[in-house]
Amino acid sequence: MQVLKFGGTSVGNAQNINSVIDIVKQKIAGGNVTVVLSAVGDVTNLLETGGRKAGTGDESYKEVLSQVESKHIEIIDGLFPLQHQSGIKAELKMLLNEVEDICHGIFLLEELSPKVHDLLLSYGERFSSLIVSNAFKINGIDITLLDSRKLIITDDSYGNAKVDFEETNKRLRNAIKEGTNYVMSGFISSSHENKTTTLGRGGSDYTAAIVAAALNVDELEIWTDVDGVMTADPNLVEGVIPLKRLSYSELMELSYFGAKVIYPPSIQPVMAKNIPIVIKNTFNPGAEGTVIDKTGDAGTKQVTGLSHIEKIVLLTLTGSGMIGVTGIASRLFSALSFQNVNVIFITQASSEHTITIAVNDYDAQKAKSAIEKEFKAEKKAGFVDDLIIENDLSIIALVGDNMKSSLGLSGKAFDALGVNGVNVRAIAQGSTERNISVVVAKKDVVKALNVLHERFFLAKYVKAHLFLVGVGNVGGTLVKQLSEQYDYLKEEHGLRIKIIGMANSRKMLFNENYIDFKNWRKELETKGEPMNIDRFIEKMKAMNLRNSIFVDNTANEEIASVYEKILKGSISIVASNKIASSGSYDVYKRLNDTAQKMHKKYLYETNVGAGLPVLKTINDMIKSGDRIFKIKAVLSGSLNFIFNNFKDGVLFSDIVKQAIEQGFTEPDPRIDLSGKDVMRKIVILSRESGYVIEPEEVSIDPFMPEELMKAGSVEEFLVKLKDFDGYFEKLKEKAESKGKKLRYVATLENGKATTGLREASPSDPYYVLDGKDNIVMIYSNRYPEQPLVIKGAGAGAEVTASGVFADIISIVNQ
Repeated sequence: MQVLKFGGTSVGNAQNINSVIDIVKQKIAGGNVTVVLSAVGDVTNLLETGGRKAGTGDESYKEVLSQVESKHIEIIDGLFPLQHQSGIKAELKMLLNEVEDICHGIFLLEELSPKVHDLLLSYGERFSSLIVSNAFKINGIDITLLDSRKLIITDDSYGNAKVDFEETNKRLRNAIKEGTNYVMSGFISSSHENKTTTLGRGGSDYTAAIVAAALNVDELEIWTDVDGVMTADPNLVEGVIPLKRLSYSELMELSYFGAKVIYPPSIQPVMAKNIPIVIKNTFNPGAEGTVIDKTGDAGTKQVTGLSHIEKIVLLTLTGSGMIGVTGIASRLFSALSFQNVNVIFITQASSEHTITIAVNDYDAQKAKSAIEKEFKAEKKAGFVDDLIIENDLSIIALVGDNMKSSLGLSGKAFDALGVNGVNVRAIAQGSTERNISVVVAKKDVVKALNVLHERFFLAKYVKAHLFLVGVGNVGGTLVKQLSEQYDYLKEEHGLRIKIIGMANSRKMLFNENYIDFKNWRKELETKGEPMNIDRFIEKMKAMNLRNSIFVDNTANEEIASVYEKILKGSISIVASNKIASSGSYDVYKRLNDTAQKMHKKYLYETNVGAGLPVLKTINDMIKSGDRIFKIKAVLSGSLNFIFNNFKDGVLFSDIVKQAIEQGFTEPDPRIDLSGKDVMRKIVILSRESGYVIEPEEVSIDPFMPEELMKAGSVEEFLVKLKDFDGYFEKLKEKAESKGKKLRYVATLENGKATTGLREASPSDPYYVLDGKDNIVMIYSNRYPEQPLVIKGAGAGAEVTASGVFADIISIVNQ
């Protein structure tokens, strides 16, 4: 005999029932079957809603019952030939009339007792069994419909009845014989007094397990709408995979903590007989499914699966009067037991000063009243404090038989959560070490599940979510590079980098899925809302996405001023904007300290040398114990471009315009020409080298006429610049007369920083410096005479964007 159970989605419509029929036909070819059926999807909920409405005197219960009738009539119309429909509809109508009578009685009395509640809910399975058993017969399957209420015998604990296994097993063995096929309703049963009872929500699984155990079958098949037990809830977690094998113990843990594949009590009857459970997909019967047995998967994976329970409340009893006092825990749990409060989670401080429990939110008020009543005297005497209650929480459980032999597993889990800003409110681990449970805020549960799944199940893709501010030359080029590399990173490196938010100076745009790489300009203009950086941060934090990165490609001081707020929101930052790192030392230090404290990254490699690995090299030198005592560098790609192209017959003003047009300068070229941009860079280099330096401590030797720099706007400056072409020509001629070239040089030596226009001799390394190249020469204890030299393009949208891109990849791969 084979026992097959089909869930609510499997019998949810005519098409699905035809799939069930096909499966049963194939199974019958290998032997007889007993089919256990759930109610049609959502019907049990509708019956409960109708009953509760009737119990409050709400006549709209009739509308709910009408929905129940329509669902089943629609199935009959789609499943049966016209000549067979009238008889089945007549039988269905008789049952529906009984339901209407029950609800009318509830309505008149305005009372829904547990006994009547069970009777009402039992009709869902009776409806589905009636329809499906007739569908079997007209499809040539010889099958007998059994009334489960005559076979599954329980006590009178309505809503969650306790099975009398001795009597039930005897009746099942007498009723079910080899050589015959059977169909029966799940979930429903009857008391010894012949009153209808139910086995708890999800009890159809339990019915199937009871039947399988009573008949000593080889295995129990549970047919549902997924390809087996998944590593996590596929509705919340990306990249879940079906598990091939589980142990009974693992399944019980996962089911207890919210996995909805199987009703937890179902496991006990078959586990006692060592009967494997196979979870199969009605809509993909060829899938392998999941086998649950005594041993499970003896492989090496640390965590088998994740599950979670939402709507949790934590209650914490604390007080100095609890320390060393025996019986506190006993009194606490006895008080809760008397109120039928189910405690899901327990943790106690080793000092005995604190006991924390988790309960479902619907039990929270009962639990609070019971505890406060029990410890009223101690509270009055000051031995215990006010009960601490925390709402809107969820429990996440990591489950696996191999967890007990896995070193550092808890550390990996908490590190992954911490890096993503998920605060763990409470922790519990069973003595079997098969389960680690953590309590997190409800708002963090989706992020936490995805983070843990990526960490322990080697997800096919690691996803990063970008929020870009500044989409001009550098930002726009970055979007282009992200688009061009998306497929490569996805397929070759398992990285999916998506833009979720973006903004320019006028508008901002968000899309929780992704902003299209190709149409972003149009979407930002047509769908964007007015840009406000505070609102941008609020939306970014509210999305609460894992691996979130804020990317600043502006030169805006207001944007730089909010970095600390962003880091404290557990969001990493990549900045080509130099203002934050080159401003006051206190801000620079605070931002780096905040990033470290929050386990986030604050990366700004492109602040110096665009895409050149200058800061990374310095950081690696310092970390490895080297000491830098001198840096000499040409740090402005724009100034180097200008002076390289300032040749005979070319006006200085024309070269400046060309540098602006090609995107080599800041939006205001005076920032470059004044030496301010280079000053910022040498400040950053000094700080990264271990020196405490403020911007105003940098000695700047200006070469631009003061009158010219006082121009009111960029446009006015460019007009006036023409008047000074002769001035700059003399500077060039003076250097060339000595066989030298003009270079704007920054120097750090003995903790002092200087910048200025210098005449470079042919012997100077920066004499030959092409185009917009930068050069950084680092002198240290390990490079005292021959410096470590980093040289290459130091300006331009392409190289700067590629440096930003590299910082993003660095964060994603951490």
